[in-house]
Amino acid sequence: MTALSRGLLAAFALGAAVTLGGVAEAQTKLKWAHVYEPAEPFHTASVWAAGEIAKRTNGRYQIDVYPSSQLGKESDINQGLALGTVDMIISGSSFAAKAYPPIGVTYYPYTFRDADHLLAYAKSDVFKDLAKGYEDKTGNHIVAVTYYGVRQATSNKPFKTCAEMKGLKIRVPDAPAYLAMPKACGANIAPIAFAEVYLALQNGTVDAQENPLTTIEAKKFYEVQKNIILTGHIVDHLNTILSKGLWDKLTPEDRKIFSEVALEAAARATAEVAQREKELLDVFKQKGLTIVEVDTADFKNTVIKNITFESLGYRKADWDRIQALKATN
Repeated sequence: MTALSRGLLAAFALGAAVTLGGVAEAQTKLKWAHVYEPAEPFHTASVWAAGEIAKRTNGRYQIDVYPSSQLGKESDINQGLALGTVDMIISGSSFAAKAYPPIGVTYYPYTFRDADHLLAYAKSDVFKDLAKGYEDKTGNHIVAVTYYGVRQATSNKPFKTCAEMKGLKIRVPDAPAYLAMPKACGANIAPIAFAEVYLALQNGTVDAQENPLTTIEAKKFYEVQKNIILTGHIVDHLNTILSKGLWDKLTPEDRKIFSEVALEAAARATAEVAQREKELLDVFKQKGLTIVEVDTADFKNTVIKNITFESLGYRKADWDRIQALKATN
């Protein structure tokens, strides 16, 4: 082989290595999991974000989004961040609180006045402090907060007061924060997995459940429940969380891209949820459901009287800081 031939072969090999390296880099695959339906804004915004991250990183990341509990129920995907079975999730702070209890204070009933108050919290120092505490404990990094909606109850039997919930079999998510209002009112609590709620309502395993109106629509709970009770007990949100394994590997530039895209996706989903939430009471009335309004002060006072912050692992000082926040549009 001549020197020229050897040189050309070496150049070809180097070019191939660069090309193959580029392909390998382009095939960095990530799993993004959540428990929501494909038609819901949380999924459609996540799919958009996955594509946008691929675009802004020149194809170096391929993110596959898994909806509808495909990679496990909510507690599973939270654990999956540490186990390496998922790289990104959308999940509520109530589940993050299993690792770092103080961050769950936002789920103490009637903490937020409305969606604007929640969104002000997402930009506040108290949120930054709680998110840092969670990251210090787990290594996982919260990049965005999405408005999930105001949680209302649905039931086969209407009720107007906290006392009338006594003995009611109600499904709540398997996290302590969600138990506070039903427990204070004397209901019988069943922490059934989200994917199984429709069937549990249909076959009478439980009489009631609670979720935002948009979720009641998406999961078709209105097909197996007769009444919507406007308890408004939690103004809910979801966090977009990156695992420690992923966050630690990202360059500063890629961290910026992931964070910016997640915030844009959260804003998209938030706007969709807020708009649809305004329309849904009329939609449910047209479907023949009864809308029951209640005195929320009755529920709030009963919770405060019976469920302490400390019993849930929260700090009242954090709650007080949240109460002092002014909503900004």
